[in-house]
Amino acid sequence: MAASEAAPYAKTGGLADVLGALPAALAALGHDVAVVLPRYQFIPLRETRRVYDDLPVSLGSTVYHTALHQIDGKVSYFFVDCPPLYDRPGLYGENGLDYPDNHIRFAVFARAALEVVRRVFRVDVLHCHDWQAGLVPVYLKTVMSTDPTFLGVRTLFTIHNLGYQGLFGRDVLPEIGLTDDLFIPGRLEFWGNISFIKGGLVYADALNTVSPTYAREIQTPEYGFGLDGVLRARSNVLSGILNGVDYSEWDPQTDPNLPARYSSSDLSGKSICKRELVREFGLPEDTFERPLIGIISRLTSQKGADLIEASIGNIIGLGFSLVVLGAGEPEYEEMFTRMAAAHPERVALRLGYDNGLAHRIEAGSDLFLMPSRYEPCGLNQIYSLRYGTIPIVRATGGLDDTIEEGTGFKFWDYSAEALTDALRAARDAFADQDRWSAMMRRAMAEDFSWQVSARQYSDLYGLLRGRP
Repeated sequence: MAASEAAPYAKTGGLADVLGALPAALAALGHDVAVVLPRYQFIPLRETRRVYDDLPVSLGSTVYHTALHQIDGKVSYFFVDCPPLYDRPGLYGENGLDYPDNHIRFAVFARAALEVVRRVFRVDVLHCHDWQAGLVPVYLKTVMSTDPTFLGVRTLFTIHNLGYQGLFGRDVLPEIGLTDDLFIPGRLEFWGNISFIKGGLVYADALNTVSPTYAREIQTPEYGFGLDGVLRARSNVLSGILNGVDYSEWDPQTDPNLPARYSSSDLSGKSICKRELVREFGLPEDTFERPLIGIISRLTSQKGADLIEASIGNIIGLGFSLVVLGAGEPEYEEMFTRMAAAHPERVALRLGYDNGLAHRIEAGSDLFLMPSRYEPCGLNQIYSLRYGTIPIVRATGGLDDTIEEGTGFKFWDYSAEALTDALRAARDAFADQDRWSAMMRRAMAEDFSWQVSARQYSDLYGLLRGRP
């Protein structure tokens, strides 16, 4: 697998969680799995062994000298070390701005991943993730197409979020070692730029994304970000496999971050978690009697921040309190700050990310709100199910696939009115505590473990290997 992040080594979002859990689940099925990622500044080398002192990567007339480090285990992790490119505080940028040489950084990474396959870890399937690895299939089918090392190697390209595409100007083609004949609509050209994610979509042998519903949605103009035509043209090799979650980390029976643990057979600890969460956020004691909504999110328009702003009057009017943990676009950070200042008795905010607090919000909240404009898969709604915290979600992507009547509340229109209707239904259900307890137990019984998803990926790899 080639990816730009993998937990616990480098993480900005759900991609890292997938690369931290799926490889191990595949290894448990008997696959021999390795993951290649850049060696960023914050990844220490003391636990690695150096495999190559000099692994040269040529892009056009420029040679980049990389080193390769490895961590052994049931899954091998390889780190491509090139300090001029990766020895920086951020993965993709700093202070809200992308690094201007990201095209070179991830082109070098893609070529280095192929060198790992050539020299160290021979493969049947190269599984590439998101735009940062989008050039792997491109190089394989163009500049390296005659290399016998890769004879029979198949590529799978996984879309984790089509909204992030890796767009760069046409003039970077020589810098990334590609020729101008690729600058046509059927290859890398995208509205006057080149698109790394389009490279993966066009050149990979098979495509998939992180939920069945999202696989259908991205073939429409509404969700396709201009690439829906490409995806429709390749629909015969496009599938959706729902992300799993790691229940060894997210389970209220064993979670070390909680003030009390609980299970579906004994929910008493959840009340303790709620009371302590109310105190941790400094909300008044009478909050404990109200239905408490939790939000853990990037504060962006994709995640429905504007819909929450439009609905806050209804949220409070229906009797809810709200605890929010997240960071994101400055306008939405400011919006949530104003919201908390205007309603200090009902809305509490922590800007930033705190893993322990995230676990306590999942356990201490009664409901979890995810009103996303689009959501490829989503993980927090799945964590919420296991914690007996009933999700309220917009029925899009993986949110639609994972939440059903009896385990949560869904709404379809992206509007404050539709969200308010779902909130009203949730409030009425919460008022009947026998009904609510039964709903919590149904939610906690749901199984979205990686073992299920890994078997589906295993089948897909088998299908790829059997293709002529």
